[in-house]
Formats: sequence, structure tokens, C-alpha cells
Amino acid sequence: MNAQAIFSTASRQYQKGRYTDALNQLNVLMEINRDTKTYVLLAKVLVKLGFKAEAARAYQLAGEAGGSRAEDYLTDAMKLYFANGQEDEALSIGLPLLEKAKTDPEIAFIISSIFLKRGEKQILGLFKAPLTLSTNRLHNALAFKLLTAEINDLQDRDALANLFRNNPKNATLRSAHLVYAREANDYAEVEKHERDIQNALKTGQTEILASEAPYYHATWCGDERLNQIAGAMHNAFPPELTNVRRSAPHRWGDRIRIGYVSADFWDDHATMKLLKSVLMAHDKSRFDVTLFCHTKAMHTARDMGAREKWGRIIEIGDLPDQQVAEVIRQENIDILVDLKGHTLESRSPIFNQAAAPVQVGWLGFPGTTVNVDLDYIIGDPYVLPESSKAFYYEKYCRLPESYQPNDPYERPRPQPVCRSQVGLPQDAFVFASFNANRKISLQTVNLWIDILKQTPNSMMWILCERADARANLLAKFKSAGIDTKRIVVCPKLTYQHHINRIPLADIGLDTYPYNGHTTTSEQLWTGLPVLTFKGTNFASRVSESLLNAIGVPELVAAGPEDYVKEAVALYNNREKIADYRKRLDENRFRMPLFDAERFCQHLETGYEMMADRAKRGLAPDHIDVPALPPRSGSFER
Repeated sequence: MNAQAIFSTASRQYQKGRYTDALNQLNVLMEINRDTKTYVLLAKVLVKLGFKAEAARAYQLAGEAGGSRAEDYLTDAMKLYFANGQEDEALSIGLPLLEKAKTDPEIAFIISSIFLKRGEKQILGLFKAPLTLSTNRLHNALAFKLLTAEINDLQDRDALANLFRNNPKNATLRSAHLVYAREANDYAEVEKHERDIQNALKTGQTEILASEAPYYHATWCGDERLNQIAGAMHNAFPPELTNVRRSAPHRWGDRIRIGYVSADFWDDHATMKLLKSVLMAHDKSRFDVTLFCHTKAMHTARDMGAREKWGRIIEIGDLPDQQVAEVIRQENIDILVDLKGHTLESRSPIFNQAAAPVQVGWLGFPGTTVNVDLDYIIGDPYVLPESSKAFYYEKYCRLPESYQPNDPYERPRPQPVCRSQVGLPQDAFVFASFNANRKISLQTVNLWIDILKQTPNSMMWILCERADARANLLAKFKSAGIDTKRIVVCPKLTYQHHINRIPLADIGLDTYPYNGHTTTSEQLWTGLPVLTFKGTNFASRVSESLLNAIGVPELVAAGPEDYVKEAVALYNNREKIADYRKRLDENRFRMPLFDAERFCQHLETGYEMMADRAKRGLAPDHIDVPALPPRSGSFER
């Protein structure tokens, strides 16, 4: 019997389900003829008989034999190797098929699965698109795992749009998709989903918020009852951990050992523009300060010797959380302070490893730090009012004047510049916002539109780097009937140049529900009055705290409508603005906001009160730090 006859017999046996007979025929055929079609039929028979590894090898030989369907056979071989747990063999075939993987979700799924399992993510961005365009839910789920935390990653943005298009009822995907929409000020997309979200919340479906990233949630939601839900489904710590940590043996010394944990220990970061003078002001006879630093090398490399003045630095880099906690315990830290919370590059899970007897959240994240084992949150009576206690599992440590520290010594004073240098007309009234454009929420931009409509000779000066966000902002104003010539969009500048330009505005307009934080204090530092309104959660009460701490509480409007009315009133009363500027200049070095030493004394008293309770075996409780007597004069150096 010739080769073709044997093949035909084997093929008929296969069609009839007689797989063992077909295999016997093919074994005979393999002795006299090994071509592509023989390998393919052999592979099919072996699959039916459950011999996946042997079937994969047969498909591989078929593909290596060449022909128009060679890639298809190699793909089949790779799938079988992968299904059989032979990852190395699957990769050896899959890597030469990388080009095909960009459009073939099956290949993309296998290669991505293997690399993700091995912790090798360098090339996985190639596969987001095919996995998200697939209708296979397993492919979609893997694509979601490949997403990064980089908000400017356009591959992530497009991948999320595809995933959400495939799964339009998935609340997690919608939330993630809207992060990118808000980052780009895509108000049309935000408005498109706003009604559904609000309707769901009104009917009690708060679980739709549980998967949201708390920081991005805070940029659009000012309801602190809801804020405590955002992120609740992730990284929970066991409830018994807190008691175990607090009751563990601990050796207290003569000085209180404070540990600060952050990725921001470099001079140009916004946090250090606030904090560095306070770190240097710590009383070394009573406090020992250690910085547990996971700052990126690209930032620390720019240091000119400033970091060593802030405290003893221990680099924790990429050490696992458990190992970092062990380092902290070895250092016998009494009070460990998280300066990041739910913000980018946070290492908050370290605090879920029983690192210190007292654990505190401060400065980085404006709100309760969900799923992190903290005892206290440091705030003040404005950002943490009595009415909010129910929405925090941490106990309050309220400083008497403001929770925000400031550096009055190394922060530059503005140097004179003129409006023409920054593209502003000389005679226009300029409202300004230097906040990150993601903070310009739908409610905020609508308030600004109302203000501009009632102030005909005014302009809006906005800081925005992203081209897509600039285009969307201008489109929003234009759709509301505002001439876009009245909107001036400016880029980021070096810090000194930024400080120089701030006073060119007439009034700073705050954002809601996420106020300016460092941005507001920078404007007040340069003498620019900032208008805000009473907020409804920590993030939206920050500017109220700062305005009170520098002695201009009148710039805190009662609510959104009063915010608009007050902005219009100031537009019509330039003398009042001049009075505010005069008061800001006079108060800069005599009111608490920029008094680093006074702030540090209040902070240290708070630490002592925390430590005293812990030493006596008492559970944390709300703490209100008493205010020092007022200064009799200026503290300017």
C-alpha cells in the first residue's frame, strides 16, 4: 500500500472516531513519508487520545515543515504545550510569533501568562490591545492584570476603553476608564456616565465604589460617607493584627523614635517643600528621626546635600514589605508615620506588617487610609471636624492651627515679572488655577463658567501640560459660550519661575472636591488671595484650613453659589483684593501657616500624647493638641 492510500485509511479511521486504528496507520506511514499533512493528522489523532505533549510536538513539526499554514500549526503547538504545562516549549515557539501576537489574542494570552507568572513584564505592553479586543473573558481578565499605575500610559488608556466597551456593565472597568477620562478632562465622557453612577448611589449601590483607587475617587467625590468605601475591596489586613501589634513587647527609650516612610525624600517634591523645615526643627534632645526612604534613584541623584539634614536615612528601596517591617522593628521605632497614604508609589502595606507600636497617617493622602493598619490620622479642626469622626477608623490627632507644615526659609520669594512674559494681557482681570488639571472636576469647571459669564473683562489662567486635556478644557468652555481667547493655558515651569508668575493673577480659584494643598500655600506665600468654599470632606477642606492659618478666613465662601457670588464681587471690588494682598504680606511671618518651628512644637506634642497612651497600655483615642501662646512678633530670618 502506498503512502497516499495509508494516509487516506488513517483519515477515514479518524473521521469515524477510531483513533487508535488511525494512530496505527500513521505509525506505519511515518516510516515511509513525513510531510506536513501527515504531522497535522497525527497531531489531531493524538489530541483525541489525550497525548497533548506528543500532539504539540507533531504540530510543531508540521509548522517547521513550512507551507502557507505553518504559523497556524506552530500556534496550535504552542497552545498544547501551554495547556500541558510545558511553558519553556510554548515560549520557544511563541517568541518568534511576536508579530502575530499583536493581533492574535490566543498567542498574546499564552506569552503574557507565562511572562507575568515569571515576573517579567518588560514586553507585555505589546499584548494589551489584542487581549482587550478579544471577546474571551479570560483574555480580558489577563489584560486588566497587565495594566500599570502610570496614568499617562496611552496603551493602558486604550486598553481600558476596549475592556469597558466589551463589558459596559462592569463597575470596576467603568471606574478605571473614568480615571483616564478625568485625567484628560474629557467632560463629555464623564457626563455620559455621571447619571448612571449617581442613580446607583441613590439606590444604595455603594459597592460600585469599592474597587476605585481612593486617590482618584477623591478627585470627584466629596462625600466622606462614600470616601471610606473606595478601595475597600483591596488589600484588607486581618482585624486581629492591630491588637497583636499594639500588645507586642516594645522597649521605649528616653527619646521618642519617629520613623517617616516616603518615596518623596527629595528636594523638589511638593511634600518636601512643605516638610523639610519641620524635619530639621525636631528637638533632637527629645526625638530621634529616621527616614525610611524608597525614593527613586533618579531623584536622590539630584540631591545637593540637603537630605542628610532631614534625619538619618535608611534606604528600603525594593525590599519586600515584610523585610522592611523587620528593619523598622530592629530600629525600635516608636511612632511610624506614613507620608504617602493612597498616592502613587506608596508603600502603605508595610504598615500591615506590625512594624511599630504606634502607626500614623499624615500629609500624603487627605482622608481615611482604607485597609491600612493605622492608629491615628493627623489633621486639624477644619479638615477633621467632629461631624466626620464616624467616617474614620483612625483616631484623630488634631493640631490646633493647621495640619499642613510649610518651609518658610528655603522657599523662594517671587521676583518681579510682567504679564507679557507669560502671555497675559495687561488690562484683563485674571482668575487663576495652578492645581493639577485632574482636580478641575466637572462641578469646578461649571462654577468657573458661571463666574466668567458674570465677569466680562476677565480671563481664566490654567496650568495644564497634557495636550488632550487642554483641548478638552477649551472645548468645554467653548460649548458653554465662553470665548476661548479668555482661557490662557500655561505649562509647568521651574519652581522659581513658577513662584514668580503667581502674583500676576488677581484671584486664585480653588478646585472642588480636591482643593489645592501645596498649590494653595504657594499662592498664599506669594501674596495671591485664593477663593475657596466650605468643603464636605478632608480633601475639600484643606484650603479653608490654610486660609484660616494665615488670617484671611473671609476667602472661605459658604458653598458653591457663594463661591461664584464672591468671585464676582471681588472682580467688581479691586480695593478689597488689594486689602487681602496687604494682609497676606503682613501675615506671612506672624501667622501660623509659615511658622515651621511653631508647627513642629505642636506636632511633637501630638507625638508625645500618642506615645504616652501607648506606654500606659491604653488604646489610641482622639487627641486635640493645645495651641502654644501666640507669637509676639515676626519670625522671619
